[in-house]
Amino acid sequence: SNEKKRKNKSKKIPRLEDYLNQRDYLGALTLLEFQRNGGVSVEHADLWTGFCAFHLGEHKRAMEEYEALTLRPECPVDVWVYLGCSLFFLGLYKEAEEAASKGPKTQLQNRLLFHLAHKFSDEKKLMGFHQNLEDVTEDQLSLASIHYMRSHYQEAIDIYKRILLQNRDFLALNVYVALCYYKLDYYDVSQEVLAVYLQSIPDSTIALNLKACNHFRLYNGKAAETELKNLMDISSSSFQFAKELIQHNLVVFRGGDGALQVLPPLIDVISEARLNLVIYYLRQDDIQEAYKLIKDLEPTTPQEYILKGVVNAALGQDIGSRDHLKIAQQFFQLVGGSASECDTIPGRQCMASCFFLLKQFEDVLIYLNSVKVIHISECLDWNCYIYMNELLTSCHVFYVYIFFVFRETLKEVLPMLRSTGNPQVEYIIRIMKKWAKDNRVAL
Repeated sequence: SNEKKRKNKSKKIPRLEDYLNQRDYLGALTLLEFQRNGGVSVEHADLWTGFCAFHLGEHKRAMEEYEALTLRPECPVDVWVYLGCSLFFLGLYKEAEEAASKGPKTQLQNRLLFHLAHKFSDEKKLMGFHQNLEDVTEDQLSLASIHYMRSHYQEAIDIYKRILLQNRDFLALNVYVALCYYKLDYYDVSQEVLAVYLQSIPDSTIALNLKACNHFRLYNGKAAETELKNLMDISSSSFQFAKELIQHNLVVFRGGDGALQVLPPLIDVISEARLNLVIYYLRQDDIQEAYKLIKDLEPTTPQEYILKGVVNAALGQDIGSRDHLKIAQQFFQLVGGSASECDTIPGRQCMASCFFLLKQFEDVLIYLNSVKVIHISECLDWNCYIYMNELLTSCHVFYVYIFFVFRETLKEVLPMLRSTGNPQVEYIIRIMKKWAKDNRVAL
């Protein structure tokens, strides 16, 4: 017992610097709270409390700490920028801009205002802050993230790879690169890059989730769900975002099962939740609900433009509205004609959709042939097509012109479809039968 006492005495009292060096922000915050409650004075304790809270994702707590500091006469001017960062992550962009403008002109302030200009879609300000960026890691990472959010995935990859060459220990950049490849539909490449990070950090929530998403695209929902179980096993009950992410993705992996229970509360938490709920309503032929959910959404990504086009096309067909069909045609043309999407499969499918709505069927066939969407003798192409573009498969209009192209051989397609075992088959067949009946085509 005396030996144990000597060992206990020899143990070092934990220091704030040790926690911070290990990036153990929870440990650091716990120590700071313990010292605050015990009346122990620590230099810049409030600043460090805000810092730790911010890095733990507790942005409201960080905001409260920084706001309290701004009320003090001796408050460091940098705190206004820190407050702006916290407000930014809370989605309070106007307030973030006001706070940041009260701080000194630093690279952090410039990066924050750069991102705010993107949020406000202010191209003039965006370019101004872009010009102020320097060739330092923090600024280049900020630029890469803007490229990513503007769907310039290759440009983001180039920046991340350049930084990785100079800093091999920046392992998390492999996740960013893998995410970019995922967005470019290079799921196998994404997996390879992701494996580098998972070898070192096998319990990363973001990495394991991305791995599951890659499995969903490469294989099927069951394979993805198996991968997600690893994440479910390691995620703590207190990690709320991980729980919500898992719930959201399970709905997707299970083909929409549980969508009405899980997705509505997540619409303001996970951006994809709104889009997936719209897709669910489309699959249920509830076009009005899909339209209500997306009508006020200002699209910023190709996926959002496509889905908004899909909904307007479906609604236009359903109620016989030329206005909605015109809107759909314009959305499809915007995506298909854009420099970043014109040579992609979704981009060419959009142009096919645009020409179909314009009733220029020869041009439709040109674009369909250019992406080799389907070949009547290869039933697996149905599966391939369905998984390559989840959004467009939700749309009646896209199926309609596939049926039009292969109207003479639809009877052969029917058993081939049923043999694929794809969960969307019954939905496709239902649309096919309705189209055949309306157009007097024998099945």
